[in-house]
Amino acid sequence: MSRRSQFLIGAALTLALGLLLIYLLGRLQPYQETLEHGPAPQARANPYLAAELFLRRQGLQVQRADGLQVLPTLPSAGQTLLLLGDRQNMTPKQADRLLAWAAKGGHLLFVAERLWDEDEGKSGDLLLDRLGIQQYQSDDLEAEDAPEQDAEQDPPAEARPDDAAEDSPYPELTQLYLENEQAPAYIGFDTGFHLYDSENRAHVWANSDAATHLLQLYHGDGLISVLSDAWIWQNDKIADHDNAWLLWYLGQDSAVTLLYRTERDDLLSLLLRHFPQALAALGLLLALGLWHLGLRQGPLQLPAGLGRRQLAEHLRGSADFLLRRSGQQRLLLGLQQDIQRRARQRHPGYERLGVAEQWQVLGRLSRLPTRTISHAMRPQPKQRLAAADFTRQVAHLQALRNAL
Repeated sequence: MSRRSQFLIGAALTLALGLLLIYLLGRLQPYQETLEHGPAPQARANPYLAAELFLRRQGLQVQRADGLQVLPTLPSAGQTLLLLGDRQNMTPKQADRLLAWAAKGGHLLFVAERLWDEDEGKSGDLLLDRLGIQQYQSDDLEAEDAPEQDAEQDPPAEARPDDAAEDSPYPELTQLYLENEQAPAYIGFDTGFHLYDSENRAHVWANSDAATHLLQLYHGDGLISVLSDAWIWQNDKIADHDNAWLLWYLGQDSAVTLLYRTERDDLLSLLLRHFPQALAALGLLLALGLWHLGLRQGPLQLPAGLGRRQLAEHLRGSADFLLRRSGQQRLLLGLQQDIQRRARQRHPGYERLGVAEQWQVLGRLSRLPTRTISHAMRPQPKQRLAAADFTRQVAHLQALRNAL
């Protein structure tokens, strides 16, 4: 094939490839796709991160606190304290300090945590009980009590627009009426709970069609706001309805402190949360140390074989047992009784003789000196004999018994 033919074929292939590429580029259409990676780690760790950022964007000074230790250094005037953490372990002294802080001009906002117990006459929520506020479940409210409560906690007539008397278009939402406003603010509180002001101290409240979810009352020179729940300000709900606006409205013209926890974790809880592997390794090390210290020192003694268990060993073991349990006197008395029994067999009427005569009979029968017999047959003292004396006494008794 000539060079010219090769050039023509290459040019034709290049032209065909270019036309195919132009056709494919003409068929392609650009598009955009958004990939959702879920909330950021900061949002997962802090359910109220969006609320905190929202308040900062409104120009409010916002700080975060982890416990009530910040209270002594927190000024009351011009300050709003939001208790968003669990208050289950709050002490009466801490509750009194919070109310005293609010009475000096601070704004305290907290969430009602427990239901009112009619039998005990309290709810167990220290802040609620001190303020005379009771929380009920909306389903438990009696129908005959509802008109009376609504009459006590409905907003004043001058604060409601003319068309407010009509049925609300959003009965499942909580309505907050403000003066000089044509329409109420709508907040997405959980309608399953109801707040009741038993002392009639509240001057601001917000109701849904079923219950009351926000109460605000004066306390000394300060202000206290009580909510049925704070879920409306969590990251996934703060953008709904007027939830974010309510947060700004309650904290406006003040510095805001968000308190997520009312008490600090102890050292063990912090270690379990941040260093579980180190604690597991420490526990394993302690277990190994205890196992090492509990090992028996020296080699184990093997059980004796059957071939070594002779009669002499049994007799020696029995004697050792009797010596430990009964003492020396019992063994010596047994030998003396055995000698007396053998003497009665050899000499009839032996038991009727006196002690001296018995020793003489034993001397004639055994052909042993009377001194040896008296030393062997005399009563033994109660105190323990020395090892040499005990061995000598046993030898005399055995010699006398063997001679009979």
